[in-house]
Parts: sequence; C-alpha cells; structure tokens
Amino acid sequence: MALSSSLSCIKRYQVFSSFHGPDVRKGFLSHLHSVFASKGITTFNDQKIDRGQTIGPELIQGIREARVSIVVLSKKYASSSWCLDELVEILKCKEALGQIVMTVFYEVDPSDVKKQSGVFGEAFEKTCQGKNEEVKIRWRNALAHVATIAGEHSLNWDNEAKMIQKIVTDVSDKLNLTPSRDFEGMVGMEAHLKRLNSLLCLESDEVKMIGIWGPAGIGKTTIARTLFNKISSIFPFKCFMENLKGSIKGGAEHYSKLSLQKQLLSEILKQENMKIHHLGTIKQWLHDQKVLIILDDVDDLEQLEVLAEDPSWFGSGSRIIVTTEDKNILKAHRIQDIYHVDFPSEEEALEILCLSAFKQSSIPDGFEELANKVAELCGNLPLGLCVVGASLRRKSKNEWERLLSRIESSLDKNIDNILRIGYDRLSTEDQSLFLHIACFFNNEKVDYLTALLADRKLDVVNGFNILADRSLVRISTDGHVVMHHYLLQKLGRRIVHEQWPNEPGKRQFLIEAEEIRDVLTKGTGTESVKGISFDTSNIEEVSVGKGAFEGMRNLQFLRIYRDSFNSEGTLQIPEDMEYIPPVRLLHWQNYPRKSLPQRFNPEHLVKIRMPSSKLKKLWGGIQPLPNLKSIDMSFSYSLKEIPNLSKATNLEILSLEFCKSLVELPFSILNLHKLEILNVENCSMLKVIPTNINLASLERLDMTGCSELRTFPDISSNIKKLNLGDTMIEDVPPSVGCWSRLDHLYIGSRSLKRLHVPPCITSLVLWKSNIESIPESIIGLTRLDWLNVNSCRKLKSILGLPSSLQDLDANDCVSLKRVCFSFHNPIRALSFNNCLNLDEEARKGIIQQSVYRYICLPGKKIPEEFTHKATGRSITIPLSPGTLSASSRFKASILILPVESYETDDISCSLRTKGGVEVHCCELPYHFLLRSRSEHLFIFHGDLFPQGNKYHEVDVTMSEITFEFSHTKIGDKIIECGVQIMTEGAEGDSSRELDSFETESSSSQVDNFETGGNNNHHTDGNGDGNYQAEGFKFFQDENIKTSKHTGFRSWLRELGLKVKKMNSHGVS
Repeated sequence: MALSSSLSCIKRYQVFSSFHGPDVRKGFLSHLHSVFASKGITTFNDQKIDRGQTIGPELIQGIREARVSIVVLSKKYASSSWCLDELVEILKCKEALGQIVMTVFYEVDPSDVKKQSGVFGEAFEKTCQGKNEEVKIRWRNALAHVATIAGEHSLNWDNEAKMIQKIVTDVSDKLNLTPSRDFEGMVGMEAHLKRLNSLLCLESDEVKMIGIWGPAGIGKTTIARTLFNKISSIFPFKCFMENLKGSIKGGAEHYSKLSLQKQLLSEILKQENMKIHHLGTIKQWLHDQKVLIILDDVDDLEQLEVLAEDPSWFGSGSRIIVTTEDKNILKAHRIQDIYHVDFPSEEEALEILCLSAFKQSSIPDGFEELANKVAELCGNLPLGLCVVGASLRRKSKNEWERLLSRIESSLDKNIDNILRIGYDRLSTEDQSLFLHIACFFNNEKVDYLTALLADRKLDVVNGFNILADRSLVRISTDGHVVMHHYLLQKLGRRIVHEQWPNEPGKRQFLIEAEEIRDVLTKGTGTESVKGISFDTSNIEEVSVGKGAFEGMRNLQFLRIYRDSFNSEGTLQIPEDMEYIPPVRLLHWQNYPRKSLPQRFNPEHLVKIRMPSSKLKKLWGGIQPLPNLKSIDMSFSYSLKEIPNLSKATNLEILSLEFCKSLVELPFSILNLHKLEILNVENCSMLKVIPTNINLASLERLDMTGCSELRTFPDISSNIKKLNLGDTMIEDVPPSVGCWSRLDHLYIGSRSLKRLHVPPCITSLVLWKSNIESIPESIIGLTRLDWLNVNSCRKLKSILGLPSSLQDLDANDCVSLKRVCFSFHNPIRALSFNNCLNLDEEARKGIIQQSVYRYICLPGKKIPEEFTHKATGRSITIPLSPGTLSASSRFKASILILPVESYETDDISCSLRTKGGVEVHCCELPYHFLLRSRSEHLFIFHGDLFPQGNKYHEVDVTMSEITFEFSHTKIGDKIIECGVQIMTEGAEGDSSRELDSFETESSSSQVDNFETGGNNNHHTDGNGDGNYQAEGFKFFQDENIKTSKHTGFRSWLRELGLKVKKMNSHGVS
C-alpha cells in the first residue's frame, strides 16, 4: 500500500514510450507519434531531457504520470542502461498502480528478449559489464517479464503503416477502458458511462448517433459533459454545444440555422470568424473528419437537421450524441441507440442530497428522518436534490424543519424554470392532459383514465405517449400512469393555481381542502371547475347548502375522502339538496345521506366509489349506464338494494364487501358479460344469488363470510380465484374438478361434506373445515404450492403431502396429533401454531424438516441438536480457528412465551463480533403473525455474512460471535435461544455439524407435552383414490391432465385471513 501511495499521481499523459532512439526515433516512432497526435492522444516528450547513465526524476515522473506505457523492443534496446532502467520503472508502475503496458517487438524476436539471446542478448551482455549482480538480476527479470506481454511483432507485418494504425486503435481502446476520476463525487456516474460505452462502440469505424433521453433535471447534461471529458481525447475534432433549447427562432429561422452551423464549426475548427453562406457547410468541412459532437438539450427536430442531418456529413468513426427530454425527436431523426437516464435509487438520492447539503456522502446523526422526507419531496430528482440540498447547507435541524413546509408548498424558482419549459412546449391538448394527471389522476390505471377522459375531447392514448416520450409521465409495469416525480405534480398544481390565484371557484381543479370548503359553503363554484379532490382529514365537520354544486355544471370528477383513518372530518349535505352534476367519477367516502340527490343522473358515470356510505340504495329504475366500469360500495352497512344493472354492460368490477344489510343480488348481473370481479365478502345477510351466473369474463368471486350461503354458487368454469370461506356450503360439486383455470380455492365451511378439486390448483384453503385427516388423494395435486388448514379443529392427522408443496399452514388445529411427511427439497415454511396436542414423534419429524424460511410449533425448550444455548434473546459462541468461511450459515431456534394478540413485525437477527462490530443483520423472510396459548419454538436458517462476500473479505479469524434476536413488539417474550453454526469442516471430521439442508440426527430431543400419542400410522381408504372420514369426502378428477408445478402466492394475502383494512387512498 505504501508503494502504491507513493506512486499515485495525476495522469498528465496518455502514453509514455520507452525506446532506443537510434533504432526507431526517426522512422517508426515519429510516424507512431504523428498518428497519436492526429487522434488527440497526448504523449510524453523526452526531446529536451539530457540522457545520462541513469534515468532522472523528470523521466520517472513522466512514466508515473502516463496511463499507458509502450515499450518498443528493438535490437539495440538492451544496449542502453537508460532503457533498461526505464523498463524496470514501467513494470514497477504496472505492478503498483495497474498501469497498462503494451509492447512492440521491432525487428527482434520475443524469445531473444526473454532469454537475452542473439543480437539482442549480445547488446545486453555488454551493458551488464561492470554492473553488480543485483542490477543484472533486476534487468534480466524485467526483460523476461516484458517478453511475455502480448504485443505487435513487426516481422509479422508487411505494411508498417497498418501496424501503426493497429497500435493506435489498441491504445485508444485501452484508454477508453481505463477508469477516469472525472466522475468522482458524481453519484451513479460510473454506471451511466458504462452503459453508454456499450452503445458508443468506439472500436467501430461507422458513424453513430446516440441519444441520451430523460426528464428535465435528471442529469443528462452532466452525464454528457463527463462522457465528453472522458472520450474526447481520441477525437481530433470535438465540440460540446450546450443548451440548444429554443435556439431556432421563428421569424428569423434561416438566420438562426446559419448561426447554429457557424457556432458548431467555429468551435470544432477553432476558427472564430468563419463565414457561413449556406446550410451545406458542415458536411463540406467535416465529411472526412473523425469528430465528436454533443448536442445538448435539443427540443426541436430542426436543430438536428441543421447540425447533424445525416451520418454522411461526418467522417468514419465519428460520434454524435444528442441529449433531449423528447424521445420523439430522436425517433424522428432515426436515432435507434437511445440511453434512458432513469431516476437514482433511494440510496443514491440520499447520497446526492447529502453531498449537496452536508458535503459528505452519508446522513449525519439526527437528520435521517428529515433527509428522507426531503428526498421524497424532490422525487429523487437530482436537480431538486442538489438545489434543495444547497439551500439547506449549514442549516441546523430546527431550520431544516422550518424549511420543510416551504419546500412542500412551493417550488424553488430554478427548479420551476427548468420544469416549466417542458410543459410550455406541449400542445394545448397535451397541456390539459398533463394538468388532469398532475391534479387528479396520478397513479390511476390507464384503462380507467382513458374511459374517464373519453368525452373530454382529448386524444388520451396518443397524449400518454407524448407525455411519456417527453419524460413527463411513465406507464408502470402494472398499467398505471405515474408522474415522473413529485416536483412535476407540484408544477401542474401551481399552474392551475395561477389561473385564478384569488378566486378558486374559477379554476379547473380544486385540491386544497380549505379552498374547497370555502367554495362549497359559499357556493362560489363556476362552470370552469372540472374536478374536486377534497381530503376532509384535517378539517372539522363541514355543512354546505343545497345549492353547493349548482354553479358547477361542468364538474366531471368529484372525490371526497379521508386520507387518515383517525380523523373525524366529514362533509354534511342537507336532505333537500337535489343536484350533483352528472359526473363521470363519483368517489364519496362516508356519504352522509340514505339516498342520492333526486336530480342526480348516473348516465355518464365511469366509476362510482362510495365506501362506508349511509346509502340504502343508489337509484331506482333501469338507468342507461353505458360507460360504467366499476362500482365499489364496500362497508356500506345500510345498503339493502342494488339497482337493476342490465344496461351496465361494460361493468368490470362490482365490490359490495361488508354490505351487511344486502339480502340478494339482482338477476340483472346475468347481463354483465364483461364483469371480471364480484366481491360480496362478509355480506352476512346475503341469501339470494342468481343461478347460472355463466359469465365468461368472471375471474374472481369472493363470497367469504356469506354465512347464510348453503349451496355452491352456479358460476362459470372460467373462474380463476374462488373464495367461499365461513359459509354453510356442504358440497363442492364434481363439475368443479374439471375447471381447468381454477388455481386458487378457499372453501371454509363447518358443514362441508364433499370436496372436488381440479389438479391444476396451486393454493387450497380449507380454513375452519371439519375435516379429520388430509386425504391421501391430495398427494395427486402435483401443482399445489400452498395448503392452509388453519382452525380445522377436528383435524387429527397429516399423513403425506404433495411433493410440490412449498407452504403448509396448520395453525390452531387443536386436535392435531400425528404428522408424517417428507420432502426431497427444502420447502418455504411449516406453521403449527397452537397445535398443542402434537405427539413427540410428530414434533420430532417437523423439526427435522428442511426449510429455507421457518418452522413454528409449540415447545418448552430448545431442541438438543442446537449445541449452543442461552437464556434470553442473545447468545455468544466461541469460535475455533478455521471454523468460518464466507459461505457459512447458521440454524437458530428461539423460544417465545405466549402472546395474546397478533403481531406483524419482522424478527431480526443481529450478528456481532467480540468488539461489538455488526457482521450481519438479517430480517427473517416472513411476517411474524402469532397469537399463541403456550410457549412456541421458531426455527430458521440464515447466512452468517451478507450474500456475495468473498472469503478474503470476511473476518474468519474472529474468536467469538454474538447472535441477538429482536422483535419490536414482543422482544421481551423471547426467553431462550439456540444456534448451530453450519460449517464445512475437513473430510472425516466427526465433529462437523450438519449442513442446513441435511436431515437432523434422530437423537434430537423435543419437549414432551402430556398428551397421548397415537402411533398408528396407517391410512384408511376405499381403494379408488377417494378418502372418506366422518362423512367428509375428497375427490380429485383424474381425467384432467396435470402440468408442471408452478408457484402461486400473489393473491393469498388478499384473503379474509387477516384483519381487513379499507383503503381510502387514491381515485379508484
């Protein structure tokens, strides 16, 4: 390290040449340096250095300040002690600094250099005369080493000029791959340059045009400038034209174009007073020159047509790089290689902010929450992070807190100016679409937004594409329109506010709660208002007059909601209010009346969302509802009647969960041929359901908690997800066994007697069913990924499971005694919470299973195979030398006291050295969901060191390691812990503990609950693959072909197995 430090210095030269002057200086070397100069490659010049017996400090400095050294080995090279000392110094820099060394064997054989033989060897022997042995050995080693470095052999070339071109190209490539310090302190810059380098293909002689595309403030210019500094040296002609936005002006268009061409040529040719008379001048001057041109911040296609109309304008090997916010410009100019500059990660954004605010890359103590909030407000936009960070520099924590509110309410002028330019260049139609998204529809689904704006005379689909191409919005992978960052949303809302700063009732959109309250209570809304988004969380109860909406005849989008569950704010309307405009979106949470206003016309509705309303019905009669796509009346406890929906033929979602007064579904739903989701979860009074709901589009039906439901619903076989928990259903008919698309079935009924399941099922929930045993035929479900038998209180045994299973939940199975199953590969998780009657053999078998997440079961002590045990939630383990490697893993067990309530935070495990240094902290890969009536064991595996570490990066010599287990809510309930270190001991070492995925020793001891174990492990069957026990039958249809196992868990958390929490956010 000391040698490297002493040699470290600024690289002033790109190439240092070591050569014997009389052999090559006037011929080969002069030609080589001439080509280097034409390519802009700087070389060290030794012409003014007096040569003596030893190399002087100037020459040593020249070697150390070069990025590449070229050693030209000629016949008389070794006749000079000067050359040999240079070679030793070059190789020293190669070893200590990683300097690139290239070789040219000029009219000499590499083997003669290596062995110091032939003419080359004779010259070397003469030079060695009178030298001590140490010097001679140093020279011999240097020659032997340099002879092994691949290079060009002049004897293999019949054209020296071509050889020189090849050498120069190789040097250029080496220089481009050499890391530069240009981007030090610029977060993420190295990754940007690496990706751009792959597009540039600098080794190619073709002319390439590259686009750098991204939103304003993302750092395009900074990236382009850094790239220019990095690669410009290999181009004899180069130019960076900055900030071209608005450079072609109407009225003087031809003059503007000539002026642009003059600007480019004057800079690239270094001529100040060039005369430009026509627009073909650039091609005339540069068609045979290798150039690097960066055109920054292009906002008009004509700028490209004037400055770089065609690749033929430039010589071979040229690179034209264009930065822009508008992808359409690049596509229109036929630029195919486009680099999209994405937003920095959260970690990178915080680092950018910290460098600007604190002049350091990490957050100072006490500023963590504030820094994260600022980064969030800036939307991780680098420009915003830098500008806001600079404004907070050297400010105290209290000053940060005071400035936060200002940042939230207003844009910095510099940020506003940059972002507004992109908005100003949009067409009037696209500006309107931008404002709709910024003020109302950020994060809305594309298809719903398209429907909601269908009659706004907006070309919505093309508008989305234009906004996306101009980096103002993006379409997420799940089909939502997302504004690129919070600052753009703030810009849109400011633009709307500026329309009528002091008269909110005349603006397009109303967003601020206080202003909306005033407009509604005073009745000052006008026909200009298109949308109201009223968050009542932070206001007290507001009462408005019956004419509150009378003036807003063009109102299209009405959203009244509470963003906070803890707030009491509501909007009260009088019983005699007759008019709400014919809106397309009606989202009114906690609607206070039993009916909608008499004159409300639902014909234009696209979406109605009125959760937790007091409505008893929506409207009467058969209404034309051609646009309606979604109805959400969830948690409307008083709702008794659903209107006739026979003319809502485009309805896709009908959500009525927790409508506890609803008795029947109208037969008109049979006309809803586009319905995809029907949710009547916890409609506890629901009794009447239409028969033959054969809707081909219906994919999900949720009837969990419909406790009056006794017969299996007559529905389409196209269903994918079916939830029928907490019902009185007795029979799942045989036809269900043929449903080839059903992949999730939740059937929880105390009355269930027969069950047919198709072999394609991936998740099966039998929660609260009265089964006594898992039938053998369930093993035939070759795609089953998750089996849930929670709260099956009569379940006594689990004797075999499908090999495809990944998760088994058998919590609260209070009668469960016998468990016998095994898997060829580790599975995800096994959970037997509150299964207090498990016999000893069952508990032993469960503990022996290999899992890569966790095992949960009742227990009173840590199993014996955990060789290291301790009371409490931490344990320190002494380590012998050679115990650990970077790939070492551990197996841990913790004993937890009874817990009375559900807790959903993660368990964490912190690993520390003797000195308290944290080696690793891992969050266990599941949510701790526990309500236990006795002590329980949790067993899990983990890595001792972070993934990806190499052996030499890990302190494997530590003498001890401490494990500390914690949980934010029930950490004090952890009363005992045990650990096994899973080592990779030497072959034959009998003391080596088992690997984490090997079966544990059968001598493992588990605590013995005082329950009578039944050792009878036989199964009862009727010989036809069907199983019968206590009136329950399980059937698997054998006529349907099974397919390869595919996992499925994405939907399971939507079940009613967790505490329901109503979402009041967003439009939806």
